[in-house]
Amino acid sequence: MNRQTRAPLTEPTPVTRRSRRGWRWLAAALFVVLLLVVGARLAWSWLDPFRETTIDRSQPVLLQSIHNLSRFEAATGNFQVVVDLEKDADFLPDAIKGTRTLFVGAGNVDAYVEFADLAKDAITVSPDRTSVTVRLPRAQLEKPNLDNKRSYVYHQERGILDRVGEFLSDAPGNQQELYILAEQKIAEAATTSDLRARADANTKSMLENMLKALGFTKVTITHTDEP
Repeated sequence: MNRQTRAPLTEPTPVTRRSRRGWRWLAAALFVVLLLVVGARLAWSWLDPFRETTIDRSQPVLLQSIHNLSRFEAATGNFQVVVDLEKDADFLPDAIKGTRTLFVGAGNVDAYVEFADLAKDAITVSPDRTSVTVRLPRAQLEKPNLDNKRSYVYHQERGILDRVGEFLSDAPGNQQELYILAEQKIAEAATTSDLRARADANTKSMLENMLKALGFTKVTITHTDEP
């Protein structure tokens, strides 16, 4: 009978065992380092001495008054202005004393017709009740309403003394003057625009449609400043 001889099993060499053991130790070390990093970040987020907590201590809103409105909001104009405000010292360079601020102001202005100003004889109806004449006051403009979300300072240059003064100030970065200037410029732009004319036309169209729906076949809209 032929006997088959088997090759003797080779045992892992010491070098192979050390290599595998080394990889295991390396993986364990990396895992420990990862745990330490994650733990340190969690601990820092919990013990962070510079972390800020926002607390809203505002008082309840107080309703001061209610006014009945008798006006027709006829048109709205959206405006945007770039305010370039520069303040210089007479005898110091800008790097020492002086500021320049570029502020984007965005908001809207409403145009309205006040129906409370109608005279007693402002509406004239024909005897057969088929025609009507209405005399309206001209449209007026509301004060500009700046949108805080779209109004912002996008560039500012300050001298050294101004930076120090702002750092020590109780109200650093006060932008009230910028908002006031933006409102003034938007109000001037609204006055010279065709916003009031558009409001007059919209009011006329609204009244014509409403009065014709009431059965009047002829509707005449005039203004109090017309002869």
